[in-house]
Amino acid sequence: MSDKTYLDWPFFDDAHRRLAQELEAWIPSNTGGDHPADVDAACRNLVKRLGRDGWLRYAVGGTANGGRFDAIDTRSICLLRETLARHSGLADFAFAMQGLGSGALTLHGTPEQRQRYLTKVAAGEAIPAFALSEPGSGSDVAAMACAARAEGEHYVLDGEKTWISNGGIADFYVVFARTGEAPGARGLSAFIVEAATPGFEVAERIETIAPHPLALLRFTNCRIPRENLVGAPGQGFKVAMQTLDIFRTSVAAAALGFARRALDRRCSAPPAQDVRPDPRGFSDHPGQAGADGHRHRRLRPAHLPRRLAARPGPRNVTREAAMAKMTATETAQQVIDGAVQIWGGLGVVSGHPVEKLYREIRALRIYGGATEVQQLIIARQTLASYRQPSEG
Repeated sequence: MSDKTYLDWPFFDDAHRRLAQELEAWIPSNTGGDHPADVDAACRNLVKRLGRDGWLRYAVGGTANGGRFDAIDTRSICLLRETLARHSGLADFAFAMQGLGSGALTLHGTPEQRQRYLTKVAAGEAIPAFALSEPGSGSDVAAMACAARAEGEHYVLDGEKTWISNGGIADFYVVFARTGEAPGARGLSAFIVEAATPGFEVAERIETIAPHPLALLRFTNCRIPRENLVGAPGQGFKVAMQTLDIFRTSVAAAALGFARRALDRRCSAPPAQDVRPDPRGFSDHPGQAGADGHRHRRLRPAHLPRRLAARPGPRNVTREAAMAKMTATETAQQVIDGAVQIWGGLGVVSGHPVEKLYREIRALRIYGGATEVQQLIIARQTLASYRQPSEG
């Protein structure tokens, strides 16, 4: 039985506690393993099930567009991701990408764009993707080379995007491209590109240690209607960062879900055929008990930055979201590494539960901004908070 005492914290209300209980009851008959043979088909099936039973409504803002609330409730998103990740990394991925891929439309889409796309996302009838990274500009968004030029009633896109989650299975992509209103990050814009658009292609599928749909995208004289612009021209960086602020916090939640699953595996006694260093077994060994206490102690404070970033109310949460992601993913990596160590040889056998977790958590320390990027964000935001307008 997993430790769920964190649900008693005042950060959550009774509606959140019911949400967690309902999802726990739904998961066993609706999610499969983490690493299925056909990842694309498994993701499509998970999206359909999540949409059919109403879970994707939490990933979309605006009740008129199929959302559960008028604005995305980050606490609910985090709770859903932590619960899903504790059972299935792929189910967590399928849920999270519905939100991240369409988040720009929730925040900055026109009423027509929201009605056309978000209702389908919430119902599990359309799969979106968030296309920001490029071969030459991963963390450095200002170095983006993919460009869009205005031609009459269209924009024409040329360039590449890579490491795009849902690449190859998405029905539409929110693509960020340079439109040149100003130098660097101030001259970017966001666009909706449907998968069937001429000039768009999935150039290469990318396989990773924790399988999920991932691809390199290519745009060659790809013409899209002007009404597919998301937000104002030149505001693409703002659109991207605000979207990431919401869902970066939920990455922390997923990491904590993975860590809890590792502790669940650790606290259930290994099977009898395992090689044990002591006849009492791992679970009763005093040294291991002390190590378990240390891991639980590390996991508790890792929740705090996530709680701060997800608390309700309008405000800038860029620094808190960065703290949440960095703290949770780094802590979860240590907890899961400890679980692998405790299981010994079995812990590195391909397909063992903790071996799968080890592969799952490693990617979370990179995507959505690597740990080193989060450190830079925290430093810059902290320094900025000390700068005050000059007196006089």
